[in-house]
Amino acid sequence: MDKAIQNNAIHQRKNKISFLFILLLIAMGIFLTSILNTISSDRRIPSYYSTIHDRSFRGAIISADGYTLSSSQKTYQAVIRGASIDPDKKALFVKLFSIYSNIPEEKLLKKFKNRKGKEIQGNIILSKSINARSAMQLKALSYKLRKLAVFRPIKNRRGIEVVYGLDIIENGESRRFPLADVLSPILGYVGKKTEGTYTRPSGKKGLERAYDKHITSKKNGYFRAKRDVVGAVIHDKNSINIERVDGLNLHLNIPLALQRRVELMVDQMKESIDADEIIVGVMESKTGKVLSLASSNRYDPSHIRQKDIASLVPKFTEYPYEAGSVLKPLTVAIALDKKRITPDTWFKTGYKKFDITGGQSVSDDDYFESIPVTDIVVHSSNIGTSQISWKLTGEEYREGLLKFGIARKTGIDLSRDLPGSLKPVKLLNHKMHRANSSFGYGMMVTHTQLMKAYSAFNNDGLAMTPRIVDYLQDAKGNQYKIDPKIGDLPAVSKKAANQIHDILLEVVKRGTGVKAQYPGLEIGGKTGTAHIAKNGRYVREYHSSFYGFANDKEGHKYTIGVLVIRAKKYHKYFASQSAVPTFKRTVDILVELDYLKPENGIAMPSPEIKIEEKRPALNNYIKEIIDKKATKDKPQRSVKELFKIQEKKEKKTKTKKQETKKQEIKKREKSTKKTIPKVEKPVQNKAAHELFEDLF
Repeated sequence: MDKAIQNNAIHQRKNKISFLFILLLIAMGIFLTSILNTISSDRRIPSYYSTIHDRSFRGAIISADGYTLSSSQKTYQAVIRGASIDPDKKALFVKLFSIYSNIPEEKLLKKFKNRKGKEIQGNIILSKSINARSAMQLKALSYKLRKLAVFRPIKNRRGIEVVYGLDIIENGESRRFPLADVLSPILGYVGKKTEGTYTRPSGKKGLERAYDKHITSKKNGYFRAKRDVVGAVIHDKNSINIERVDGLNLHLNIPLALQRRVELMVDQMKESIDADEIIVGVMESKTGKVLSLASSNRYDPSHIRQKDIASLVPKFTEYPYEAGSVLKPLTVAIALDKKRITPDTWFKTGYKKFDITGGQSVSDDDYFESIPVTDIVVHSSNIGTSQISWKLTGEEYREGLLKFGIARKTGIDLSRDLPGSLKPVKLLNHKMHRANSSFGYGMMVTHTQLMKAYSAFNNDGLAMTPRIVDYLQDAKGNQYKIDPKIGDLPAVSKKAANQIHDILLEVVKRGTGVKAQYPGLEIGGKTGTAHIAKNGRYVREYHSSFYGFANDKEGHKYTIGVLVIRAKKYHKYFASQSAVPTFKRTVDILVELDYLKPENGIAMPSPEIKIEEKRPALNNYIKEIIDKKATKDKPQRSVKELFKIQEKKEKKTKTKKQETKKQEIKKREKSTKKTIPKVEKPVQNKAAHELFEDLF
């Protein structure tokens, strides 16, 4: 009995000891977990080390004459805690912040309330797009506001009273285009790409998209070192400094001086002939370097509006169209290269209507009983060109056009390069399809493709790939070249190319391109006026074009292409009345800026077309900074100064406009005669071949 009681007591003691041991283990586990959590967690105490981040930038785009066309800058956001502002001093805070940030007070006051109209007590983002200069000023304002006791202490979750002030935080990188619409849509535009809470620009179109992986930020930098009791960084041998690696800068072949003059010229021409758009390209025939690629339909990439959407697409490479008679020199060149004809081969063209089979016929504007190949191009004979194409098989003709780069990507360094289209051999074996294609119908080409093709006639048969970017450069000055994905094309033999070269000279001397003549220069080219098709029918809307070259005796050789889309003024849709004068004015600019030097040394500029500039302050400023005479006599102003003087200039121009308007009203009141413009008769339902007769 005593033994059983004794055993029971021992068993109870064992249980008690076991329970106490388990409790001790649990307590020890909790203690160790707490220590580990304390070590690993952020205890929000001042760090022994300080890290200063230095985020990398996207590369800039720079013109051939050294002007920055696109660059990046840091952006900051301003954050305030609603409950931390003393209600009695809120009006003072809003007033001062509005002055420093240039944000209206009404807009700021709305940010302090939620959708239900209640005051927000938590964090309020007052702005997300503050530039570096404003950020520096706002940081100074934050210090002044603390001195004025605008911010009051509030308790955090732990019950500790903390004063939350105005925080200016780096939140991203923005893209700036200091010269507004200059060189758009070639430069393109950017979107936003987020990396956590940081926002960077991302290329969406044009050069910004085509070279996105090269100019995008490469590697962020930082400086890490010990800090003293007041938070100052200690620079010593133990500090770590990692330099940032910015994106590469793009250096273009296009000089701003030439580009802007061409842009202003096409703006004037567009208004004078009432066209939808005019496109002009200038390229070195020997190298393929693009010196100018201008459109009359431009936009400011920093402020894209609803009406700019149609202009976002660069039509140089993304607008395939039926080119018309500018294809005739290519057709003749292929036949010359195949030795089926010579420049002196004669063809019978004395037909009022020339049957090209299939119940279709073509005709010519000028009647000749018979003419040689040279005059077929000079007088733009559809009948003669059709017969020349019949000297080739469908396969030979198609292969010949492919060698010129037709229906192929050009290799130009833009974000999108459409190949256009060409009929298959099966169709081109048919005489009708071959004839239609021979004078530029039934096939789709782009402006850049024709520029590349025509360079062969000024470069011994080698069609050069257009190149906008000259080289890429890093921060250390190292330069890198990127070879085009599609190289230069041996289009035709040197002999055939030179024969077409001479024929194109004759077109300007005595054919449809006489208005392109320039004394002392070698000018050649071919006009084209082509109907635009809508809903399967050709209507009285036209693409007018002139592609050719301008050379001087010193070896400067340039391929120039002009495309006019829908010129609506009476008879201005003819290439001789729209594209050729635009070509001539482009040559004027090349002579003015010493790209071409006439043999007699005398410049013969075309008569100017005066129109009212839409942005006088900006245009006058850019004219001044690129004017060689002005830069010799006057110190050159920086681009930043434009925005300081722009308002004054615009006020002056407004007063001048008002005076001129008053004078015009007085003149109108005196005159009683009214002029009625001529209106063309609407086109009737005609087949495509019936409309060919008024083309050249």
